[in-house]
Amino acid sequence: MQDKSGDDLLFKVSVVEMILAKQPEEALQMLSKHYKVTVPGLHVGRVKGRSTGVLGVYVARKHAIYVRDSDVLYEPFVIIHEFYHHLRTHGTTHGTFHRGTEKHADLFADSFIKAYLSVKGRAG
Repeated sequence: MQDKSGDDLLFKVSVVEMILAKQPEEALQMLSKHYKVTVPGLHVGRVKGRSTGVLGVYVARKHAIYVRDSDVLYEPFVIIHEFYHHLRTHGTTHGTFHRGTEKHADLFADSFIKAYLSVKGRAG
């Protein structure tokens, strides 16, 4: 039987694998179910008034993640980073999540990437 940390590791690996397998919508569904929040929309296109150099942005009033182009749809770090902003805005904080800074969004996304690399590093 998996312990809680093992379950968490496998969950994070599954999310990253789903995004890499070109299924970002399904990954967002998994994340939303796990964290008990609504599923954010996912759109390709620039958001008016946002920097052109930005790969992704979360628009709280639309409950949606926007990515610069279709290639970014399959970048786990960007998708998970922007999901953190959705979670911070619409989820409960139960002491686990900080009220959203870029640093915390980066740390959240990085934890998924590190979990993926730790499992893939052992397997390969």
